[in-house]
Amino acid sequence: MASRGGGFGGGQPNMQQLMKQAQKMQQQLESAQAELAVTEVTGSAGGGLVTATVLGSGELLALTIDPKAIDPDDVETLQDLVVAAVRDANRAATELANEKMGPLTAGMGGGLGGLGLPGL
Repeated sequence: MASRGGGFGGGQPNMQQLMKQAQKMQQQLESAQAELAVTEVTGSAGGGLVTATVLGSGELLALTIDPKAIDPDDVETLQDLVVAAVRDANRAATELANEKMGPLTAGMGGGLGGLGLPGL
């Protein structure tokens, strides 16, 4: 009858190596998050009549409206342009976050699976 040992032999991952890998990934994620927090991206609508600037984290910093976009008889169009510009800026921020974080989080498989732990 074979004995079932609780050791880490037989192809099990080296826990110290896994911890180092996890720490490295954590540092890379923190660095990418810090970079995103200060990176500005812009979005626009109406051929540049309305421009929104957001941080990579999605925080709205500025909104610029060209005077040509202001028509007191058509406020709804201006409102739509503002919403579209902010959405465009947020889309750009999301793309930037995916670009910066994607390679780091892809290896994790949405969790800790990238660490090579069995069953994760």
